[in-house]
Amino acid sequence: MSRTKRRDNGPELAVRRRLHAAGLRYRVAHPIPGQRRRTIDIASTRVRLAVFIDGCFWHSCPEHLQMPRANSAWWVVKLETNQLRDLSATAQLEGLGWTVRRFWEHEDPDAVAAAIAEVWSSASGRTLGIGDSSRRG
Repeated sequence: MSRTKRRDNGPELAVRRRLHAAGLRYRVAHPIPGQRRRTIDIASTRVRLAVFIDGCFWHSCPEHLQMPRANSAWWVVKLETNQLRDLSATAQLEGLGWTVRRFWEHEDPDAVAAAIAEVWSSASGRTLGIGDSSRRG
């Protein structure tokens, strides 16, 4: 578990690259108010948008989770605790007026970035050029 990257993992970087290319600026590993050691993967503090890119194993993806055979009782409790922590973080942020979006690591980075841009655009009133080939720079 100690070798698992908390930030800058492949799926997260793929989404962040697309958002940055589209002109969206954000904070990485932004602390969740009131929750020690918990962070938002991608945060736009201006529009209060919190994005989490959840790993299929650690967050119990219904499509891809394969429960370990060794010490399975411990893993069940561990993964359920992770899910409860996710719900708690989401509720905490929504209670503070944040919009929370969660995506799975297996989702297409282009689709994830487009969904984030749509929420960000509606909150800020500014459009982003994700997937727009006319935008160069």
